[in-house]
Amino acid sequence: MTTSVDDLEVLTVGRVGVDIYPEQPGPLKDVRTFAKFLGGTATNVAVGSARLGRRTAVLTKVGADGFGDFVREALAGFGVDASYVGTSTELHTPVVFCELNPPEDPPLLFYRAPAAPDLMLFADDVPMDVVRDVPVLWVTGTGVSVEPSRTTHLELLAHRGRPQPGSGRWTCLDLDWRPMFWPSSADARAEYDQLLDHATVVVGNRAEVEVAVGTADPREAARRLMGRGVELALVKMGGEGVLVATRDDVTVVRPHPVEVVCGLGAGDAFGGALVHGLLSGWEPVRCAEYANAAGAIVASRLACADAMPTIDELESLVATPTANPGALS
Repeated sequence: MTTSVDDLEVLTVGRVGVDIYPEQPGPLKDVRTFAKFLGGTATNVAVGSARLGRRTAVLTKVGADGFGDFVREALAGFGVDASYVGTSTELHTPVVFCELNPPEDPPLLFYRAPAAPDLMLFADDVPMDVVRDVPVLWVTGTGVSVEPSRTTHLELLAHRGRPQPGSGRWTCLDLDWRPMFWPSSADARAEYDQLLDHATVVVGNRAEVEVAVGTADPREAARRLMGRGVELALVKMGGEGVLVATRDDVTVVRPHPVEVVCGLGAGDAFGGALVHGLLSGWEPVRCAEYANAAGAIVASRLACADAMPTIDELESLVATPTANPGALS
């Protein structure tokens, strides 16, 4: 599947891999069988947006191996353009094992050594015309954790420029704080600081905004993000919902109660639905309501990309009253 530059609505940049999920609960040492799924934060957001009818592509890299072939075929099956998925001949496609213990916040075991292909992005790998013109560009904090990806991200963001309000273009930053990818939170904050110069939309939970702007208090974090020129900040607060902040207003959107099967992928589903809302011209609170619903649906299922909801599923859940706080994180 190839989408023309003029038709593309969303380009995500970053992690891709193969998620290996246990088919039994409990510690990994006791698991007997596993299932294989497409995964990776940026990839999942592209899939989530495509499931909602958006024309998406992902800029990333895989290894020259069977898992790399699986990634490309899975993307095509989900309706995501794989034209910008490069190949590293020296590195393997990453895999990550999930331990459903506890299911709401499953520990992850990453196999990304000595380096992951998706962090070996160079300027020559980047379709700069797409980066400049695509309505939604989605990047993650993990993308600046190491070189050469760090420099490449900053170059492509500089090439795009920060979109002006009302332009119909958004640069979204998913803070995606993964401690195992960084020497320290201070190192991450220094790199996040550069990303914030380019972002118009920022998404993160309390821990992530604390790394980015020095406070875990959602309202204060949103205020600091607005001070950096961000137009829309969404701070996920677990069972308390999501704080939605613009220059003019701050609102808390309540979550949907769910029985959590696996918390992985909920944040990526949130991102996919948020992108759909932005492209639909919705007000920020409505975007957050649908994003919250998407996260709840995926948290109630096993897997990430395969679990992404349809628009009918979102409409149904959004229409359901949320009288009590839920457990979405």
